[in-house]
Amino acid sequence: MTDRALCVVRAGALTTVQDRGRPGYAHLGVPRSGALDGPAAALVNRLVGNPPDAAVLETTLTGCALRPRSAVVVAVGGAPCAVTVDGRPAAWGAPVRVPAGAVLDVGPAVTGVRGYVAVRGGVAVEPVLGSRSTDLLSGLGPAPLADGVVLPVGPAPLAGHAARPIGPAAGRHARVDVAPQPAPPAELVLRVTPGPRDDWFTARALRDFTTRAYRVSAASNRIGLRTEGPALERARAGELASEGMVLGAVQVPPDGRPVVFLADHPTTGGYPVVAVVRATDLPAAAQAAPGTPVRFVPVRRT
Repeated sequence: MTDRALCVVRAGALTTVQDRGRPGYAHLGVPRSGALDGPAAALVNRLVGNPPDAAVLETTLTGCALRPRSAVVVAVGGAPCAVTVDGRPAAWGAPVRVPAGAVLDVGPAVTGVRGYVAVRGGVAVEPVLGSRSTDLLSGLGPAPLADGVVLPVGPAPLAGHAARPIGPAAGRHARVDVAPQPAPPAELVLRVTPGPRDDWFTARALRDFTTRAYRVSAASNRIGLRTEGPALERARAGELASEGMVLGAVQVPPDGRPVVFLADHPTTGGYPVVAVVRATDLPAAAQAAPGTPVRFVPVRRT
């Protein structure tokens, strides 16, 4: 019987298992979690013939290195980086065959922050509440990768028998030289719907929020994208009672610098939310490196 598993040779700064997350459990205090750059994760799955909800690896800045125990097909996407197999250059953004015992090295991000590694068959760790995602806030799911960890790999989907067909080549890896992917943002533009607590801020603060430039803070993580820039002055003193928080909420802590909640965000909070970011803009936030300029652009509710 084939030993389908990946041995972690180099875990990198932060590499986690991610899929589409576990929505629907906020009432239990469980965040959604899941891949921060959902389109990138879906694309690498498509490249290796997986269904879009198969679990992948999400790397952070420094990549990772893996040794499969049996031959596998992998694809690396998200933040552009060098890819090698036993020291020889391999394609980024395309399917790559890695022989048993060879080392797949996913190098540091050249631009952007988060890379995605899909293996045909998916990373088959045990699901928790219907998801294999690592949740850094609640601690659900597998722990972040460490050197020497062994990750099980699911059976390769047969042609025409993938759990969720993804086109005429379902179950087979895509035969392409490279798949185009969006470049990490030189400037992060986030469209925001004002409220629900914008009345907690002065008129000047609201004007500054949507007209002045911020930058991505190095303190950002999977919980939230923190910003550096003008502090938003409150019009009200005191604190709110804790209330529900949603993905993309722009919460303003006591220092006045906006924080954009990402996949591992808390489900409740007591700081006022000045606006909510459009969900379609959040994948770019996942790839915005520290120092990237940020603009918040108000849009009408739809």
